[in-house]
Amino acid sequence: MVSDTMAGLRLRGAPTTEHLDTAALDGFRFADGGGFPPSYRAFVRHAGWGRAFGRWLVYPPVLPGYADGWHGRGAELTDRLRATYRDGRREEFDWMVEPDGHWSLPDSLEVFAWSENGDALLWDSASRDAEGEFPVWESRALDSLHHLGADLHTALRSVRARSAGLLGPRPYDVEPLPATRLR
Repeated sequence: MVSDTMAGLRLRGAPTTEHLDTAALDGFRFADGGGFPPSYRAFVRHAGWGRAFGRWLVYPPVLPGYADGWHGRGAELTDRLRATYRDGRREEFDWMVEPDGHWSLPDSLEVFAWSENGDALLWDSASRDAEGEFPVWESRALDSLHHLGADLHTALRSVRARSAGLLGPRPYDVEPLPATRLR
């Protein structure tokens, strides 16, 4: 079902895949010993690197020498998110974990997508289900925590609806972007 859902995403042209690290996509392991969630792997295989729903950059694992990868950009954004939430907790800014989160959650969140207006899509890497999926969360401007669903398949419905509300209907879901080499 997840693969069918991802295959239904409309692309504007051919996906950008030449710089994807498929060995990492299949072989990377989180602290719990499991790999990337099946819904994410299906998304990356279908859509490659691109802008989803007019504003979301979903970071795939990329080969060495390329930018915008999960291990590079995603890790930097995860570090920024965790530092921001540590500061917010210290300052007792409880609204930062509203409406759905709690203060222990940011320690296990991993950024896998970033919007062009500063929102993040996150996995709770401490809560893998029996199918290998992580719950998906959204942090809007790193100032809130919204639970979007049990997996990327479910979360994409919410992301698509919010993006359509902001940007209007689009003839495609994913706009492939060129692979960028690091300098």
